[in-house]
Amino acid sequence: MNQIKLPKNPGDTGWKEILPKRKVNPKLSDHLNVDYLIIGGGFAGLSAARRLIQIDNKAKIAVLEACEISEGPAGRNSGFMIDLPHNLASDDYVGSLDKDREQTLINRSAIEFAKNASEEYEMPPEAIQLVGKTNAAATPKGVNFNTEYAKHLDKTSESYKMLDSKEMKDLTGIDYYLNGLWTPGTAMLQPALYIQSLADGVSKNPNTTIYENSPVISLEEEGMHDGQKVWKAKTNLGSISSPKVILAVNGLVEKFGYFQNRLMTIFTYSSLSRELTSDESKLLGGSQDWGLTSADAMGSSVRRISGIGGNRILIRNRWSYNPSMEATDSFLSSAANSHNDSFKARFPMLDKVSMDYSWGGRLCLSLNNVFAQGEVDEGIYSACCQNGLGTAKGTAIGVITAEKITGTINSLIPDFVDEEAPKKLLPKPLMWFGVNGYMRWKELMAGKEK
Repeated sequence: MNQIKLPKNPGDTGWKEILPKRKVNPKLSDHLNVDYLIIGGGFAGLSAARRLIQIDNKAKIAVLEACEISEGPAGRNSGFMIDLPHNLASDDYVGSLDKDREQTLINRSAIEFAKNASEEYEMPPEAIQLVGKTNAAATPKGVNFNTEYAKHLDKTSESYKMLDSKEMKDLTGIDYYLNGLWTPGTAMLQPALYIQSLADGVSKNPNTTIYENSPVISLEEEGMHDGQKVWKAKTNLGSISSPKVILAVNGLVEKFGYFQNRLMTIFTYSSLSRELTSDESKLLGGSQDWGLTSADAMGSSVRRISGIGGNRILIRNRWSYNPSMEATDSFLSSAANSHNDSFKARFPMLDKVSMDYSWGGRLCLSLNNVFAQGEVDEGIYSACCQNGLGTAKGTAIGVITAEKITGTINSLIPDFVDEEAPKKLLPKPLMWFGVNGYMRWKELMAGKEK
């Protein structure tokens, strides 16, 4: 295979930057032989590592992470670990009833796995909090989306609470929203803190080693050993041989030669404010910690956080489709300006508050909203393409892939082994114009929701 080139991450992720400095694991600098090799140290890869340890704590496991833990996409999302349907291709997130029921079971199993990990590894409370989230509507169209979403939840017998404008102000401190739809099952993450803590936790196992700043430049067949095909992953300074490999690299799985022209790399963009002063916090009012997704899928997600890193506000909006898997500095700057505008519209009383950090993060979508998963070559398993729900779906696909690769019967996650493959994309120029044009139009139509 051709040498794998790692794309650049746009901007410094605020989630990581506001945390205390941690001891970074060393680079891979020699040759190792292991029972299981995991490429990718995000939600899927580290969840797979933890599940492999549960299955066989004597197995030799190595995790290769291309950059520092939490520097990649796992530390660049907005921190919503959502249990309910959240189809980004839909105006109001919902899909078919049967599919949504199945996905809810998978997501909740993943949240339970993550919560158990937080307890086992004694993570700080900010790492994961089971506090629910609110679909916020700032326009009559958004209110209608919430109404339709509520009808869907009624059909699936899911609990929720509709919040009027006063209740939304009591929660957020602002008059911006007409209503909200609160659901209890979402876990809110400080994603960089959670993924760092998960990495530290699995590293406590004496047979598990994580290597950071160790991007894989090639993955080649090495030969046969004891009737098994053995694979060698090379980095710039070392290599690892293993008969069992998990690719937990999301859209980058295409660079390994699998699912080519079937996956879309979409960038989402976020900004995190400077720390609010005590006077600013009192002026804003509302609750100290909350998370809003927009009732319109192309609107802004907004979070207020406290604890480690201080009292801050996050804004996430703007999207771009980048077949090159790299975002331009100019688009990041444009997104940061959009975040400032969205912040000022919502928080006029905080007119002196600036953004400390702005960044972009990759997510992977398939046209038919399915994983890129399963055994793609003898001994190589893919755990990729989470379709915008990388925290929950990434955890789930990591767990189930660890179970598949070991032949484990008693699954912690509902099995989705028979899921169809991602559909083939149109030629790249058509996809680029079509997807980006569609997203710009949807952002424009979102209006005040953005």
